Amino acid sequence: MGITSFYFIIFYAVVLILYYLLPKKCQWMVLLAASIVYYLLSGNVLLILYPLFAVTVCSIGIWMITEAKENGQRFREAGKNPEKRRKAALLFVILANVAVLFLLKYINFGINTVNGIASWFGAENGIISGLNWLVPLGISYYSLTLIGYAADVYFGIAQSQSNPAKLALYGLFFPTMVSGPILRYREDGEQFYKEHPFDYKQMTRGMQRILWGFFKTLVISERMAVIVNTVYGNYDKYTGFYIWIGTVAFAFQLYTNFSGGMDIALGISQTFGLKLPENFDRPFFAKNISEYWRRWHITLGVWMKEYIFYPVLRSSFLTALSKKMRKKLGKKRGKQITTFAGMFILWFAVGIWHGGDWKYIIGSGLLHWLYIVSGELLDPWFKRVMGKLHINGKSRGMDVFRVIRTFFLVNIGFVFFRASSVGDAFKMLGGALRLGNMRAALSGGLLTLGLDGIEFVIGAVSLLLLLAVSLLQRKGPVRDRIAAKALPLRWLLWYALLFYVILLGYYGPGYSAAEFIYQGF
Repeated sequence: MGITSFYFIIFYAVVLILYYLLPKKCQWMVLLAASIVYYLLSGNVLLILYPLFAVTVCSIGIWMITEAKENGQRFREAGKNPEKRRKAALLFVILANVAVLFLLKYINFGINTVNGIASWFGAENGIISGLNWLVPLGISYYSLTLIGYAADVYFGIAQSQSNPAKLALYGLFFPTMVSGPILRYREDGEQFYKEHPFDYKQMTRGMQRILWGFFKTLVISERMAVIVNTVYGNYDKYTGFYIWIGTVAFAFQLYTNFSGGMDIALGISQTFGLKLPENFDRPFFAKNISEYWRRWHITLGVWMKEYIFYPVLRSSFLTALSKKMRKKLGKKRGKQITTFAGMFILWFAVGIWHGGDWKYIIGSGLLHWLYIVSGELLDPWFKRVMGKLHINGKSRGMDVFRVIRTFFLVNIGFVFFRASSVGDAFKMLGGALRLGNMRAALSGGLLTLGLDGIEFVIGAVSLLLLLAVSLLQRKGPVRDRIAAKALPLRWLLWYALLFYVILLGYYGPGYSAAEFIYQGF
């Protein structure tokens, strides 16, 4: 049941009414019941066993961690080491969740890799048959959320939740199951169990954000998808400039699909009186790759840094390597080497999180590692060149150049992300170098990509509207500025957007309200 479908709207309306009509002490129970029902309605009903297993494992692990901490003296008197018990409990939570995640999402990655190697030696059909597993909705989101919570309890930076039902609500809150965000209990966990009186302002602001999410997904993303599918489905025909058009269209398709889904999830949460973490901050305005990832999928980046990057840097292996490199190469260069090694593991994890395929590991992971490392190493050289050329590195023109450069580099990664395979990605990048058809494309060829003239204009105008709002957001939330306007103007603006979505939302061939791109991750 996709979150842009009519059935979901009815489901959400019923939940919202019950949430505020029933006694406030029952509000968290309403959300838990709604989350379970949503999960049951979104696919094979047996798939709910996976998230329930994850919650059970996390609940047991947290209980063991808490018990060992609170009864440390008793354990020591019995000849047991409470710290070892706590570490074992955390390891139990991590390994159980990662094992299920691997078996459901990444087993075919290993099989495909083995078959790929075998094909180099003449095995035409590989040597291992692929396995088709049923992957539950939101497995990557609830797995990381629960693992992070158990780690926070272990390190004493989050309170333990002893009620398994409340833990289930935190891990399986239904608006976050499609595309996140990844939650952190110490920041947003306790609010799920508090009483939330009806708040007109929160209700209207939440509805407004939901509407903006629908605008992004139905008006923009679905139109961009038509262009993307045309180009990437026949890249032998649509070469050169068309590949760049298709890739830029995919950048906006992915962004509006993912951030639009996030707007809907955060808007729904706001109508319940809940504040979830932001996941986007106008990423295509970033001036470098590091900044881009601080703006794109923010909660994933934060999770990866806290639970993978920093622990890896503190590991005994990298600590010893750091000391050795500092002695040989000096303090600065030695630190860089170990940091880059830790970043390699980080970006490999980011890539494989997106999917069990080398195209994700390259396009969303290692390629960005290469960008960042190259930028760090070449930065002194760039500064010297700019100084010799008397270029002001802080000028507005240089900022614009950096934004365009970053967007270009990100789009190269998107080619790998969207292509059917790594091989197809390299073929498309090679074909993209042949720009002789640019004039033909701009003189009418763009209208051969699946959208007629009217549809193309609607898509272009909608992107300009998105750009205008993004520029206005530099000075704060646009909803706050609209709220300061006179009542008639406020209603006019929001009703105009509502009818814009209803009338111009793309419901053409192949449209499926149930398909969010990041739902698969």
